[in-house]
Amino acid sequence: MSRRPLLNFIHVASLVMLLVAVALLAAITTMHFAIHGAEVQVPALKGMTEADARSQTAGLGLVLDVDNRYYSSDVAAGHILTQSPAAGTVVRREWKVRVAESLGPQTVDVPDTLGLDERMATLQLRRVGLGVGVTARLPWPGAPEGLVLAQDPPGKSKGIASPTINLLVAAADDESSDGYLMPDLSGLTAATAAAELNRVGIKAGPMKLADAPFLAVGSGDAAPRPPARTGTVFAQTPPAGVRVDQDTVVTLTVAK
Repeated sequence: MSRRPLLNFIHVASLVMLLVAVALLAAITTMHFAIHGAEVQVPALKGMTEADARSQTAGLGLVLDVDNRYYSSDVAAGHILTQSPAAGTVVRREWKVRVAESLGPQTVDVPDTLGLDERMATLQLRRVGLGVGVTARLPWPGAPEGLVLAQDPPGKSKGIASPTINLLVAAADDESSDGYLMPDLSGLTAATAAAELNRVGIKAGPMKLADAPFLAVGSGDAAPRPPARTGTVFAQTPPAGVRVDQDTVVTLTVAK
């Protein structure tokens, strides 16, 4: 091969390699923008009205989901109390942002439904704007079916987080007992929590005293919790929602 054709070949090969490199760079750049162009930062929604939060998330291509409502003395009613994911988190468009809306300060007195029929207890709670959360059933000697044996939070409670009340209801005498769902005793005084357990025949073990941690407002499905007050329960074993029976020993941790 003469010198000139060889130079021409090298020139053409170099040009082809340059074009391939340019094409690869363009493809990588396009892919980068295709991936990262669909990502957005979650805005800070706390304190916004639901309408404003919905407008802001929609403008970013995100979906707002109000999945809980809680009482709050710090955030006005109708405004966003918590969010998940947290503000600043990078997510893809069409990602669902879950928020909890504030109901404002607790303004209703929690009725005492002990001794009422389940239906009447439900009506009494709804009459003051409260709902029924978990209803557990337990056979109880001498108690007619449907009688409310215990409630959580108890009557006249102050500073409750959620506008729902959990009920323990007497089951039919011939209904086999496989236990009941452990209520959430957080925020109750140690004496009240022990009384609620004793009422349904559950054993309360020795209480533990500990410094209560500073609890964050909460995120996602978690209920907001204020810092635990001295003398109130802030942890329990077994945790809320676990099925227990009358052989279960419950350990309560109380704030110093």
